[in-house]
Amino acid sequence: MPDLLIDAPTLVHKLPASGWLVFDVRHDLVDHAAGRAAHQKGHIPGALYLDHERQLAAPKTGSNGRHPLPSRDDFAALMRAQGLTPRTSVLIYDGGNSMFAAHLWWMLRWLGHENAAVLDGGWPAWVAAGGDIETGTTVPAVTGGQATKDSGYPGQASMPTVDAQTVLANIGKPSFVVLDARAANRYRGEVEPMDPVAGHIPGALNRPSTLNVREDGRFKSAAELRHDFDELLQGRPADHIVHQCGSGITASHNLFAMELAGLHGSALYHGSWSEWCSDPARPVERG
Repeated sequence: MPDLLIDAPTLVHKLPASGWLVFDVRHDLVDHAAGRAAHQKGHIPGALYLDHERQLAAPKTGSNGRHPLPSRDDFAALMRAQGLTPRTSVLIYDGGNSMFAAHLWWMLRWLGHENAAVLDGGWPAWVAAGGDIETGTTVPAVTGGQATKDSGYPGQASMPTVDAQTVLANIGKPSFVVLDARAANRYRGEVEPMDPVAGHIPGALNRPSTLNVREDGRFKSAAELRHDFDELLQGRPADHIVHQCGSGITASHNLFAMELAGLHGSALYHGSWSEWCSDPARPVERG
């Protein structure tokens, strides 16, 4: 398996001759224009900007969550338009804690593209390492050797998903455990800043994704993460875990952290809480 993380000093040294395709996915869930504005003000040379609202999500219907997962065909077409090929090495970064970077990493793995890594510590780490800065907007350098269609990606089932109906059926007869990546007070239903209903999916465990990183936004060591997840999961195998958050983004961060810890095979409920709570017939638990 390719390395999942790369540190900024290593990237500064390797990037000029690497041939990597670099994606900047800085984003703000409240100010949707902030990420693109930050990219134009300064980014890693050659980095392409991808927007989590307009490019990395399907159209919202009111019942499919805040960041609906696009179809595989649509996502593959988007990535081909960025110049992705099955042989491309991809580097992804965001504003620091890697929640958006981990989400695009997951999407690429879901598509079947495994050669992707996240910049540990994101943009602040690049700046601190003395990396060059480019301004403006980078245009994709698309050639004839673009990414193949869906059928051209082996290992496409390496990142499984589940839907709301599967999660609902699991409540009555559990075969997997849902792991909620939201902050503890949102999980308990004490506050809900993003969605119309507070609470969590009955039976879900809570693991705030912020616990995966240190104060500087860099990930904890694989050994630390393994200890934390082993303590939480109490012997449950990784392939019996389904990740969930508000809209599928921070859930990807927990999934990425489990992969770093050597715990492979967990799934994503991509609709997450924003989809779940859109149907009043679905049960809600608080506390």
